[in-house]
Amino acid sequence: MYFIDRKDAGEKLAELLMDYSNREDVLILALPRGGVPVAYEVSQLIHAPLDVFLVRKLGVPGREELAFGAIASGGLKIFNDNVIRIFNISDDMIKTVLKLETEELNRREKFYRNNRPFPNLTGKKIILVDDGMATGATMKAAVRALKGKGKMKVIVSVPVAPEETCHSIAVIADEVVCAISSRDFSGVGSYYEDFSQVSDEEVIDILQRNENYQY
Repeated sequence: MYFIDRKDAGEKLAELLMDYSNREDVLILALPRGGVPVAYEVSQLIHAPLDVFLVRKLGVPGREELAFGAIASGGLKIFNDNVIRIFNISDDMIKTVLKLETEELNRREKFYRNNRPFPNLTGKKIILVDDGMATGATMKAAVRALKGKGKMKVIVSVPVAPEETCHSIAVIADEVVCAISSRDFSGVGSYYEDFSQVSDEEVIDILQRNENYQY
């Protein structure tokens, strides 16, 4: 099984999410940029509102690929105290990285959401959508950030991911829906015929076309 493109992936993913169709307590949050065209198709087919949820990793200075925390839409912040302790990251370092990443997140929020207020998530069933997961690090940060916001059900939904990543996400999410859960994972892009990069302009165009998103 593979996908023609992100539109096709979203259509196939929606088939697995029909239990959440036409429900007032459901909200779809897409991780830009690749998750937006996938989530748009899901939104249209299960008739649920769509919004975007941005996550920025807080990287260890000098080893930016390793996260000591993350920030996300709605002013959400999470920190990994073990990583902060092991790498002896000072309060000043934390403040510097946090300031830089917050500025970038705010820039993207303004661009994607046009200063629209972040939706109320309390009591909602949140379907977090991306175009796929590899390690799942960004998705884990998104789930933890949402869980720290209040009481809600978080459903992680992606077209493809390694089997072990789906299992690890299931530990922190309320539900995981993977159209393809692969033991022999070879990269998200290898499951798509067309996995071309999604531009900021395409994201805005998709959000403007969605009747459930008031840009």
